[in-house]
Amino acid sequence: MKTVKILGLDDSAATTITGPHDVLSLVGVASNFLQGKEPEPLFNVEIVTPGGRPAKCFNGVEVNAHRAMEDVDGCDLVIVSALLDIEQTLERQGNIISWLRQQYESGAVLASVCTGSFVLAETGLLDHKIATTHWGMAEEFRARYPLVDLKVERLITDSGDILCSGAFNAFIDLSMYVVEKSCGREIAINTAKALVHDMGRSLQSPYSVFNFQHEHGDKLILKIQQRLESEYSRPLSIESLALENGLGKRTLERRFKAATGDSPLLYLQRVRVEAAKHRLEQGGQTFSEISYAVGYDDPGFFRKLFKKFTGLRPSEYREKFTRSPEVPFEELQGT
Repeated sequence: MKTVKILGLDDSAATTITGPHDVLSLVGVASNFLQGKEPEPLFNVEIVTPGGRPAKCFNGVEVNAHRAMEDVDGCDLVIVSALLDIEQTLERQGNIISWLRQQYESGAVLASVCTGSFVLAETGLLDHKIATTHWGMAEEFRARYPLVDLKVERLITDSGDILCSGAFNAFIDLSMYVVEKSCGREIAINTAKALVHDMGRSLQSPYSVFNFQHEHGDKLILKIQQRLESEYSRPLSIESLALENGLGKRTLERRFKAATGDSPLLYLQRVRVEAAKHRLEQGGQTFSEISYAVGYDDPGFFRKLFKKFTGLRPSEYREKFTRSPEVPFEELQGT
């Protein structure tokens, strides 16, 4: 039986503490029950906190600990819950860093849910290894931990001895990944069926929303950004934009990238993809119509560009984010 400790932190989302506990505790139990078999739990799971105090979650919920983290005498896996503010967490619970290093050195695999990856990165153990975190926190993560190879498009990353997962609802994906890695594919599938969970999610890029990066202080670049964002459906030339604003093309590209992190062309492409995503979510248009509407005469080219940024073909994106016409909203309401 694998021993798992879930490190509950203050200001966490409660689900990132209790969710992995529920999933892993049900392995060998839920599926066996549904098949009329005796339960055979495969994980021994405990919630631990600094000093054994309840974890005070951001929504006011308190999660009680089974024991103090200081009393843990070895384990197979430590899962770090999400957090809202890394500085505040370290100030209140700074000894968690040395404790995590100690568990790692004793042979435990470390894992994180959502922004719990910031805690793992603080240990230095993620340097030169792959990691992921919530897509909305990627910029802050990269700035704070430049030695970590952030793969923010991924839902799960596995460096062998350190696992990370994306946004907080990925706790179940992380848990199921641990089940498959520790217990095998068959047990993972049986558990997923019992929990009615779709296995195989690997990307969080379909869920990300482009950050338009306006808070940089360069008024001229902000003016050009606003032009790209409002006139994306029209033919726009980077050379013409540069000339209109008294800049050379290379100067514009260098200054634009310094301010936003993207080249002007990449920025325009991302603006157009965001517009296409919105139109796909609303329904009622073919992808060819959407391509023309956002500024592309070649739907085939834009289809490839769309998949590059979202990880999904347009048809897959539409299916994921629109309700099936076979199940109208009124039927879901029971009317």
